[in-house]
Amino acid sequence: MDILVQKFGGTSVQTAESREHVTGHIKEAVGAGYKVAVVVSAMGRSPDPYATDTLLGLVDDLGQNSSDRELDLLVSCGETISAVKMANELGKRDVSATALTGAQAGFITDDHFTEATIKRIETKRLMHEFKTHDVVVVAGFQGRTEQGDITTLGRGGSDTSAAALGAALKAERIEIFTDVSGIMTADPRVVDDARLLDVVTYKEICDLAYQGAKVVHPYAVEIAMQDKIPMRVRSNYSSETGTLITETKETETESRTAQLMTGIAHMSEVTQIQIVINDEINHHQTLVFEAMADAGISVDFINVSQSKLIYTIPHKLMDKAVQILDSLGYEPEITQNCAKVCAVGPEITGVPDVSSKINGALTNSDVQVLQSAESHTTIWVLVHDKDLKVTMNALHQTLGLAEA
Repeated sequence: MDILVQKFGGTSVQTAESREHVTGHIKEAVGAGYKVAVVVSAMGRSPDPYATDTLLGLVDDLGQNSSDRELDLLVSCGETISAVKMANELGKRDVSATALTGAQAGFITDDHFTEATIKRIETKRLMHEFKTHDVVVVAGFQGRTEQGDITTLGRGGSDTSAAALGAALKAERIEIFTDVSGIMTADPRVVDDARLLDVVTYKEICDLAYQGAKVVHPYAVEIAMQDKIPMRVRSNYSSETGTLITETKETETESRTAQLMTGIAHMSEVTQIQIVINDEINHHQTLVFEAMADAGISVDFINVSQSKLIYTIPHKLMDKAVQILDSLGYEPEITQNCAKVCAVGPEITGVPDVSSKINGALTNSDVQVLQSAESHTTIWVLVHDKDLKVTMNALHQTLGLAEA
């Protein structure tokens, strides 16, 4: 039995017109001889009636009058409604289909409600349904505990559902349908000449996703990578094949720099914190970062010298972080409205022209670099948010990413 997993996001199942495209992709796969496990998100986005945020808005004082267990029970309704709706529409188009909740499909998770982790998938029910149906539509983003409580997997959970299902079913591939053509060299809303990537490796897309690219959830890619299940990111509104995510890729570019670079990602709404230290930098570093961790504040982009500790946090956590630092006796210097820009490539370590090209491009564009760092696959710069578009376009052009 050849199995294909197809995942459709909220905008893909939002309207009758978009669902018509969904049924077309599914029918094409069935016509090619596949049994298809379809994973769906809740229909649309807030304020659409069944979107996750809309459902959350039905209860007051989240976390006070309702437990996380009850919130999971509430928001799981969105994906369940979507699964039943899609199975019904497939049936009207002569496609044999049935709908299952995540629990019915065999997703067993831990009991970390709202952020559950999949422990295993029991595929017996799914395989039984494939005996009498060509398509099983599964509610994404959800599962159940060993005790039978409904859980959800957190943001991006439907991607995770699809990847885990693909691995459990030993699918030929996993297809992630969205409202964009595939994975681009940069966000096309920011970079004018961003282009579609035909093939990327699991590692490259994980790096891009963790640095701000939002097309596919990085944890889902990690699951696919572990079991070496190819993934393809495609547009719901096109027959184009999009971007293939796999273990290796072939490149035939003329420029050494162009070969090394994959794409550029970014994160906005970042705040930089600088603390001047006069003695025992290691002691202060430990004290500050332990205090941040205890408060649930994730720190990023850390630079430490003999006299200064610099790091970034999400802007929404700035007031909380400053209050903690004040209580510890520090006088932090705060720079708001920053953006982190990240250039990703498979092997950029030890290639001096990459760093020099980046520095030169930003200097020529009158962009102030607040911080910089690099690893064997990634170069980061922190800039003022007002310079984000200039920075992204300058680097995209300088690093040869606009060239096919």
